[in-house]
Amino acid sequence: MAASVSETVDAFHRGRFQILQPKGRGHRAGIDAMLLAALVADQNPCRVADLGAGAGAAGMAVASRLEKTDVTLFELSDEMVDFATRSLQLPANEAFAGRVHVRQADVTLRADARRQAGLLDDHFHHVIMNPPYNDAGDRKTPDALKATAHAMTDGLFENWLRTAAAIMVPGGQLSLIARPQSIFDIIAACGRRFGGLEITLIHPRVEEDAVRMLVTAIKGSRARLNFRAPLVMHENASHAFLPEVDDLTNGRKAYPRTGASEKKRQETSALGAG
Repeated sequence: MAASVSETVDAFHRGRFQILQPKGRGHRAGIDAMLLAALVADQNPCRVADLGAGAGAAGMAVASRLEKTDVTLFELSDEMVDFATRSLQLPANEAFAGRVHVRQADVTLRADARRQAGLLDDHFHHVIMNPPYNDAGDRKTPDALKATAHAMTDGLFENWLRTAAAIMVPGGQLSLIARPQSIFDIIAACGRRFGGLEITLIHPRVEEDAVRMLVTAIKGSRARLNFRAPLVMHENASHAFLPEVDDLTNGRKAYPRTGASEKKRQETSALGAG
């Protein structure tokens, strides 16, 4: 009898990079991670932190598309840190492996404990995150790895965005993907830390309700919130991605901000990259 397979090697960006992932358990990265990565549209040399990185799909997608980025994957789970570390050793990832670093860390740490974990003050130009999105009372799963990755805890966005603000340079960009039901918590957690929020609702099809939202914001900005045009994934009655979505999820294009603060942020990024 053949031994059961406990992990898979999965290709992204049409084969330009690969990651190892657990099979049949835990959180498996997919379209959400690729859309999150597309929010980083910085052509300048910059440092990117991926909080709660899992196996590292989103952070590696950024590194694969943007050759001037230095990416740090922060993940708490021993097992997922191992997957991310071994993923970087795959031959398919040789082009960017030297620019991606894995750190085991609790992203909710504070003060000296946070800094000792590598979450340095005023250091990163971009912070990306795909935090757990299910309410704790939602469907239960016997898979402990999946439960940890998917279940929100009280104050999750407050804790994660506090860390994001602490480790980001002034004018840096926060990018996240979440369920639309979390919009109030996200806006509240941004508080006076981040402004210029740009929110894009993601709909499977034109006639269907939004299932995700993309959010970007700028540290220290006082610009107003802006709702962008919705992003529709598929034609009606089809599972094929629309051309724009296919480009975003396969690393052929980014999804840049529209706000006037973008130029100032990029200038800040360039000055602070050294």
